[in-house]
Amino acid sequence: MRAPIPSRLVSWLLAAVAGAVFGVAGTISHPVVAWGRLPIGLIAGGAGCLALLVAIRLLVVDRGAVLAAGLGMLAALTVYSGEGPGGSVVVPQAAEGEFPFGVVWSVALAGIVLAVVAWPRIPRAWVEGHTASQ
Repeated sequence: MRAPIPSRLVSWLLAAVAGAVFGVAGTISHPVVAWGRLPIGLIAGGAGCLALLVAIRLLVVDRGAVLAAGLGMLAALTVYSGEGPGGSVVVPQAAEGEFPFGVVWSVALAGIVLAVVAWPRIPRAWVEGHTASQ
């Protein structure tokens, strides 16, 4: 049984806001490096966004909430990738010979969202039957 439409719309809105918050956090922290060249910001931002999307996917039956969270993340990335009113840029283009953190973050975030949204639903009966047979 599906939830009523107003309930689903509220869950989509809350998921989009949560996704936007995680998208902003990941976009701002993605160029942070530690221990030489280890991109700790890229790893932590990707892990945080992946964890949020997987949690929403597991907790909410409706796939639309995961899509809303993913679109919130991608919208935050798009907004913060552009030039601000004062001319500042959060995701700058990499200089010649430097590692392109911004490009990697953009592609990685889009890939994470696509993978979690497209992940097939495993029927509960199959999972229960599979664990009972072992």
